[in-house]
Amino acid sequence: MNQWIDTLTNPAFLISMLAAIAVFATVITLMGPLFQGNKFAGRLKSVSNRREQLRKQSRAAMAKKQANIRGESKGFMTDVVARLNLQKLLEDAGLQTKLMQAGLRGQGPVMTFYFLRMVMPILLFSGGLAYLFFLNDMGKPPMTRLAMALVLAVIGYYAPVIYLTNLASKRRESIMRAFPDALDLLLICVEAGMSIEAAFQKVAAEVGTNSIELAEEMSLTTAELSYLGERRQAYENLARRTNHPGVKAVATSLIQAERYGTPLGTSLRVMAKENRDMRMAQAEKKAAALPAKLTVPMIVFFLPVLFVVILGPAIIRFQDMGK
Repeated sequence: MNQWIDTLTNPAFLISMLAAIAVFATVITLMGPLFQGNKFAGRLKSVSNRREQLRKQSRAAMAKKQANIRGESKGFMTDVVARLNLQKLLEDAGLQTKLMQAGLRGQGPVMTFYFLRMVMPILLFSGGLAYLFFLNDMGKPPMTRLAMALVLAVIGYYAPVIYLTNLASKRRESIMRAFPDALDLLLICVEAGMSIEAAFQKVAAEVGTNSIELAEEMSLTTAELSYLGERRQAYENLARRTNHPGVKAVATSLIQAERYGTPLGTSLRVMAKENRDMRMAQAEKKAAALPAKLTVPMIVFFLPVLFVVILGPAIIRFQDMGK
């Protein structure tokens, strides 16, 4: 036992042990990379697996919301449109763009549009003829009444287009009310180091309480960034769906940053400021138009009541003095 203690406490033995450990550590350090394999390939594989997992989750979520997003019609309208070949007879070149801007996607709204474009003129023309010839002729000659019924038929033909235009306008206003704030959030996410897909997804989740339409558009852009072959196409689709100069400018900046490698944070900061100024200008424009819009309601509703309140007591006193 004493011999083991003497050996372990011998300075020469300790020096040799430290030298051996140093040599072993040096050999392990130099030869270690040869036994580790290709870590970069493993990381790429893990990223690819995660991307496939996210794609499956996104497709499952979109499949659940498909009925609400697409708004597919019943089979009756589809059968009527297919049998009468209304898509060629009543063809509208910009229909797909109008439907996208109104938030209607899929084949269902297309069939509904062509079906209503055929039915509405017939219904309005028949209803106008029945009213003008059997219920109330309005003191007009037959040709004038027939012309009035034809005008109703023309209105029925363009009524679906007018409805889509109004729906797209309301949707665009809802998007632009929340778009500057969404750009600020997108700028924060990008400058924090998030990728543009993750930033779009995060902003879509946060902005949904202010504008469901904008959240839907950004979610669709996230999906297109993941699935389309060119990211430029996703940005162009976003600008086409919203049809607003502010969004088009942002899409152009994102395309340029993607193509030329320019700093994305600077572009987003400038675009956010421009969109806030644009929103403020629109609010000031509406405020400046209020006096002109309130003139007629004041003349019709406020001034008669004001005259009654002011002149009523004087008229009552004058009548009492006459008695």
